[in-house]
Amino acid sequence: MSPTPPSVLQSLSDDLTRAVEATAPSVVAIHARRRIPSSGILWRPGVVVAAHHTIQRDERITVTLHDGTVVGASLAGRDATTDIAILRLEQETGTPATVSADTDAKVGQLVLALGMPGPAVTAALGVVSATGGEWRTWHGGRIDRFIRLDVAIHDGFSGGPAIDASGRVIGLNTSGLARASAMTIPWSTVERVGEQLLSAGRVRRGFIGLGLQPVRLQSDVVKRESLPRDVGLIVVSIEEGGPAHRAGLSLGDVVVAFDGAPVSDPTELLGALAGDRIGSTAGIRLLRGGTPVELNITVGERPRSGEK
Repeated sequence: MSPTPPSVLQSLSDDLTRAVEATAPSVVAIHARRRIPSSGILWRPGVVVAAHHTIQRDERITVTLHDGTVVGASLAGRDATTDIAILRLEQETGTPATVSADTDAKVGQLVLALGMPGPAVTAALGVVSATGGEWRTWHGGRIDRFIRLDVAIHDGFSGGPAIDASGRVIGLNTSGLARASAMTIPWSTVERVGEQLLSAGRVRRGFIGLGLQPVRLQSDVVKRESLPRDVGLIVVSIEEGGPAHRAGLSLGDVVVAFDGAPVSDPTELLGALAGDRIGSTAGIRLLRGGTPVELNITVGERPRSGEK
């Protein structure tokens, strides 16, 4: 095998250097925790998007811009379930990032993870190791697309951008959604959640007040009731005065469908409780002592204490 011509490697190196130079003005350092700063991305003039888990205080936050200017910032809102936070700078300054379509991220694609854990931007080279469809975080947040990176996770990495070879931002990097793995929150999720945080300071989510665990259903019950799945959700706790309590659910009930769709995992029920469902009525099908029961439940709003 003949050696790779030096010109090819030099061209790739030059492209990656230009990509970093193009995006660096949009990367900032956020001083909102002990030790080293975390990273953030200038989403709009005067607005920074960051990783929620790196913002460890709500006050006395400062941001260092690419040119070294330090400005004060306030927390506009945060969402623990998607690990996204929004900061407002005291000045409408900075160069917003140029973004790429989420569908552009492909397995094997070269990416650069940028951060600013100090006075200058740092970069790590890697690849997109896996992609997939919509998924739920362990806190129940909805991420529009699964993007996992094979890239070194340095201190201050979270909150910085993943960029392609042309310098366009694919999404926001975080180590807070998967153990020992670098994930990229796609930009469509950043914008969807960010808009809600800017307008309301939080993401509104539906709430029915149930603690649920998957349970295997008896085969004769599945057959008799023509259930599409052999797993349901057994009620292990009910919040007193909550929507489920008012609807008449009891401990030991087994939920098999919500709003007409079968459920066998708690995340499926969380997925059905988007903010636009608050105040609406949904049908809930359950088994009580093996007997089918149909109830109606009015979706409430998740209390603020569940947001952080």
